[in-house]
Amino acid sequence: MTWHIKTFEQLTTHELYDILQERTRVFVVEQECAYLEVDGKDQASYHLFKVENAQIIAYIRLMPKGVSYQEASFGRVLVHSDYRKTGMGRELVQKGLAFLKDQMGEEVVKIQAQSHLQHFYESFGFYAISNVYDDDGIPHVDMIKEEIET
Repeated sequence: MTWHIKTFEQLTTHELYDILQERTRVFVVEQECAYLEVDGKDQASYHLFKVENAQIIAYIRLMPKGVSYQEASFGRVLVHSDYRKTGMGRELVQKGLAFLKDQMGEEVVKIQAQSHLQHFYESFGFYAISNVYDDDGIPHVDMIKEEIET
């Protein structure tokens, strides 16, 4: 299993296709949420993903300040269904936070989390800064982390 981190321009067409396919599988099909998955933020983002047997099994999109919020952010966090509840999600978020701090010099990170994952993100030091609200039929909460530890 290999971890990769790439800018949009560094992604091969096959990697981009696989990323978009897996994101659509999880966020549109599995979660039954019809929305525009390709939202114009990928070009300004870093893409951290893990590949096993030529398949993406974990992915997170890392966004510099100004792409989604005034703060750095991440989103589109996914783990392939065969690898859930194995610690892969925790490893993925840890690697994403480490990249934001060590490579981008970020200390503050703001995210839009599905509300059922609030406790998961709290375990990384995030805290809620909004009430739960509906976003495309799924309850979400805005969260922030004010200091990244690596």
